[in-house]
Amino acid sequence: MGLIKDIYSVAFYEKFSQAVAEVHPAFDKQKFIATIYEGDFAQKEWKERMKHTTIVFHQFMPENLAEAVALIDKIIENLKKNKFTDGNLAFIFFADYIEVYGLEDFETSTKAFVSITQFISCEFAVRPFILKYKEKMIAEMVKWSLHENHHVRRLASEGSRSRLPWAMAIPFLKKDPVSILPILENLKNDSSEYVRRSVANNLNDIVKDNPQIVLEIANKWKGISKETDGIIKHGCRTLLKQGHPEILSHYSLESTNIELTGFEIKTPVVKIGDYLQFQFHLKNNNKAPKTVRLEYAVHYKKAKGHLAKKVFKISEKIYPPEELIKVERNQSFKIITTRVFHIGVHELSIIINGTESETLSFELV
Repeated sequence: MGLIKDIYSVAFYEKFSQAVAEVHPAFDKQKFIATIYEGDFAQKEWKERMKHTTIVFHQFMPENLAEAVALIDKIIENLKKNKFTDGNLAFIFFADYIEVYGLEDFETSTKAFVSITQFISCEFAVRPFILKYKEKMIAEMVKWSLHENHHVRRLASEGSRSRLPWAMAIPFLKKDPVSILPILENLKNDSSEYVRRSVANNLNDIVKDNPQIVLEIANKWKGISKETDGIIKHGCRTLLKQGHPEILSHYSLESTNIELTGFEIKTPVVKIGDYLQFQFHLKNNNKAPKTVRLEYAVHYKKAKGHLAKKVFKISEKIYPPEELIKVERNQSFKIITTRVFHIGVHELSIIINGTESETLSFELV
């Protein structure tokens, strides 16, 4: 598998230039490609190559934004006709073009987002517009949430996330997300799973700063449909992992008479690169079947010596009464880019419907 930056290859620019020239006869293909490869292109990473493509592309486009957007629409139609859409990610510079050159022209840019996002997502590009235009932009996005195209509806939800990963944060939405709630309200029962997942992720962002708002939404939306219930569950995943009493009550997740026995770490010393192995038994001592959300927490040792808890889900299912069930799990300590391991004593606990057991220790060497 190649590097992501290599989507911007000679073959890509050749094919793209041909598609542009077919609808824009004044476009100089050779000069465009030569300009792309001027300087230190080979050293640029993916995002730098994308931004560089935006800037070079702009040099060959009409100065007037409305004319440029009309031309981008024609180019996109031609790319689709030529079936040159594979992966689409390389074309994110179309969205970036509007972000970079359209910020002062609200009307033209918002129309451009509607058309471009149906080809390549614009969720990153809309962020500066939310920061600059605030309520005016959010009002536009509320309209998008009613659009016939699911890509546009998703842009309304995904673009308005307060904590969208890899994107600039929106501080005023972290503080008070009330202005974007009509977007989520419009999409709570959307026919597209792609859109519903975005709504759930938006709710999960809100949870991190305003949990009470999401708990109120969960109660308000409960039982509307199976799909809406799914949005709530996914949107409240952070609260569930935190064992928040109100969300546990919402799902009737109580730990009374659920018995944990035989909790044992089978590998008390774990080498970096190996697995922590543990087991335990679970028994529902209630007279009726009980839904059990089963998780475990690894309390990782950090660089300064303190422990930081990370929760992992095992399962959520109905346990019959009086049945003893054995659970065995392995937790990887293979080196990954998203977590740095520190040698020393770590801890492990089991979480049953939000209630955490006593911890057992193991040593990472």
